[in-house]
Amino acid sequence: MANIAIFVGSMYGNAENLADTVAKQLINQGHGVNVHMDGTIEQVKQAETLLFISSTTGQGDLPDNIYPLFLQLQSQFPMLTGKKAGVIALGDSSYGDTFCGAGRQIDGLLQELAATQVMPRLDVDACEYFEPWEAVEAWLQDWQAQL
Repeated sequence: MANIAIFVGSMYGNAENLADTVAKQLINQGHGVNVHMDGTIEQVKQAETLLFISSTTGQGDLPDNIYPLFLQLQSQFPMLTGKKAGVIALGDSSYGDTFCGAGRQIDGLLQELAATQVMPRLDVDACEYFEPWEAVEAWLQDWQAQL
């Protein structure tokens, strides 16, 4: 089983609540899980497997709590070769081009840092799913099966 570090970007608690649900599911499957609301670059470097869960704010921006980690990763550019990763992006398609902008930024950076994306990023549309778990459950089963 994998040791998974979940890094959460949340403004109003939706991504945080989803991360708690995801963590419980992964633990029930036998994985080790740590959830980080204010993650550090050291935690990213030490993690075996990375899962980012982030809402989008403003004009496709990252939530305040994960933005410093994103900037550190951009500036220090630690290669994540050999680390498996995944991204769950929460957004609202009524915002057009900025839909899931935070998740898209995180996903792009993970690719630049050479993390292994075991599954394509999951974009969850609030216009379709009042509760994001409905969209995430099947993706998460497939994602963890790839670990």
